[in-house]
Amino acid sequence: MTEPTTQTAAANQEPAFIEVGEGDHKRRIAVRARAARGPGSASGAPGSASGAPGLVWLGGFKSDMQGTKALALDAWAAEHGRSSVRFDYSGHGESSGDFADGTIGRWLEESVAVFTQFCRGPQVLIGSSMGGWMALLLAREIARRGEGQASLAGLVLIAPAPDFTEELMWKGFSPEIRAEIETKGLWLRPSDYGDGSPYPITRALIEEGRNHLLLGSKIDVGCPVRILQGAQDPDVPWKHAFALVHRLPAEDVVLTMIQDGDHRLSRPQDIARIIAAVAEIG
Repeated sequence: MTEPTTQTAAANQEPAFIEVGEGDHKRRIAVRARAARGPGSASGAPGSASGAPGLVWLGGFKSDMQGTKALALDAWAAEHGRSSVRFDYSGHGESSGDFADGTIGRWLEESVAVFTQFCRGPQVLIGSSMGGWMALLLAREIARRGEGQASLAGLVLIAPAPDFTEELMWKGFSPEIRAEIETKGLWLRPSDYGDGSPYPITRALIEEGRNHLLLGSKIDVGCPVRILQGAQDPDVPWKHAFALVHRLPAEDVVLTMIQDGDHRLSRPQDIARIIAAVAEIG
């Protein structure tokens, strides 16, 4: 089956680059920003002619912006005249940097920089796995900063993994793995994704991640939240989604449990549910 023209165009779009950080910590972040289009909209204008929110994609751990869900959402945004922003964290995809240097705080700094520079008007943050944690942290940072050129219309979280470095990694590691991380500074974790190569879990990732834990207290994002979770997810258990919901305000938070869904949630029916959640927000 051939890809829709818009999705092929999304895959072929050349990235822009911004620099984040100072001195030795400077890195080059690849961004693909699609301006809104529609009757009455100026070329390159932010937002959309209809006033519908733009889309911001926040990818997962070791994922990039050329994945199935990111491309499908970008194509949907293009078809509906909405703006769309997606990017690669440092050490991921087309951005510079070494993955082993990455931390939650480092990737959050990049997320804030991209949002500030490329987003105008109301936005829906769409976060997958680690991107769900990043979306919650970004929402908190936007609230802290107050009025800006962009605002939050809502969050769509796909198998969200807030606090995963602590709750889903460190607490589940054997004493031997913990000792290896503490003494060597990293452990190479086997992977079932990508090309199957193991990837480093560093002491810095674990320790710095503790500065950004959310599940110990109330999380007030100030906007509607839609969560999609696969019941067969081996990486982010469905109970983790329930723990998150428990910390969110009761109003306008909807959790959809997909009984036969895995962690990727990249099947056509899963993507249709994700798009429906985005459309429901506005």
